[in-house]
Amino acid sequence: MAAEDRTAPEIRATPETVTAEWLTAVLHHAGHDGVVAAFEAIRVGTGQVGQNVRFALRYAAGSGPASIVGKFASDDPASRQTGIALQNYLKEVRFYETLQPTLDIRTPTPLLARIDPQTHDFVIMMEDLAPAEQGDQIRGCGADEAAVAVVEAARLHGPRWNDPALAEIEWLGSRDPAEGAASVRGLWDAVFEPFLARYAGRLTEEECALARALGARFDAYVAPRPGPRTVTHGDYRLDNMLFGGPAPLTVVDWQSPGLGNGTADVAYFLGTALEPALRRSIEDALLREYVAVLHGYGIDYDLETCRTDYRRASFAGLVMAVIASMIVGQTDRGDEMFMTMARRSAAMAQELDALSLLS
Repeated sequence: MAAEDRTAPEIRATPETVTAEWLTAVLHHAGHDGVVAAFEAIRVGTGQVGQNVRFALRYAAGSGPASIVGKFASDDPASRQTGIALQNYLKEVRFYETLQPTLDIRTPTPLLARIDPQTHDFVIMMEDLAPAEQGDQIRGCGADEAAVAVVEAARLHGPRWNDPALAEIEWLGSRDPAEGAASVRGLWDAVFEPFLARYAGRLTEEECALARALGARFDAYVAPRPGPRTVTHGDYRLDNMLFGGPAPLTVVDWQSPGLGNGTADVAYFLGTALEPALRRSIEDALLREYVAVLHGYGIDYDLETCRTDYRRASFAGLVMAVIASMIVGQTDRGDEMFMTMARRSAAMAQELDALSLLS
């Protein structure tokens, strides 16, 4: 666990408790000399487990950024409880404290990251990446955006590829892979029938049948497998990406980092961000690019192994849609997003005959 910085500003658990004095303390902690006289708070983003607020700042003295962004726990009770139960809030704070400096992927620069492990009250204050534009999970993206995202995935995975020190980071994942697999299995079993009861009318019979077939082989899907392990994002999708602004792509929402097969992030992204026809036309070229970037880190990971890992992970978007939709607060946009993810991911798994790998 990261050592507590007792000089850091206290935690402000909700946007409503933020004051000009506290924002000044955050800026000073990060090395700025500005004194905040007033601010305007505006909710931004589409997160369901967390809420993001942009603070536009006006200074009485000194200088600092025109605005910064704060992340807080969700104000929806169900979503907040999910964030606590899955340690999402703890993981994101610890990610910025310990892992982010060791990786090459572009993330927001944190100004303050603090959590109370007992109450799970937390706050992360970070640079504002405006005028970057958030990806839209429902609309999807084009080939250019997908190519940038795949390269950034390799820049996440490459620096800590097969690093044995990662296994010692308790919050990154269970040291017993079988325990982690059992946990995911338990979640699937608990929510699958309620998921179908809620959404079956919005999915085709073929999509529902594929989900049932996956459930019948779920132990094989989540079973620990030999192979390379690295830091994974765990929710590497368009809503968690900001395009443009200070960098071509900045990846946010580090609430679900784990220790696993990096190609699963790539499969999850391409399977949920792209319409099937576009994905089919570019996925092999993007896998080649992913492997090439990894080779630049001196990693021996061949294309055929990557393709197999990619096929096996093609269910990832469907699994996320089933589980996540049932453990966070329900919204109209959330429903449409999860159904879009489920449909695209199901098409990918069917086209790649992914079920044949689960035996």
